[in-house]
Amino acid sequence: MSLKVQIKKIADVKTPFYAHKGDSGVDLYAAEDYFLKPMERKLIGTGIKVTIPNGYEAQIRPKSGMALHHGISHANSIGTIDSSYRGEIKIPMINFGDKPYMIEKGKKIGQMVF
Repeated sequence: MSLKVQIKKIADVKTPFYAHKGDSGVDLYAAEDYFLKPMERKLIGTGIKVTIPNGYEAQIRPKSGMALHHGISHANSIGTIDSSYRGEIKIPMINFGDKPYMIEKGKKIGQMVF
């Protein structure tokens, strides 16, 4: 089965893509730099908008490596993007670690699964 999703870039970021055959999700990249302090939460833009067919959703999931190595995750664990949403995808990032963490523009901050 093939699902047609339109992706519109609204910032200078990488277009999400499946890195390997059989991957369940595409990586999302930060559209901005931000210095995230311990226990701080910040909404980070991805620089993209999506058009998802009616009846489907996109789930935004954290990157396990960021959580394991730096204590960085998503404040809502898994986020849902409904088919009716047309705004920029933004991710509520949180630093559970004890050291500040630099979110760098162009670096992976999540993954999107349809």
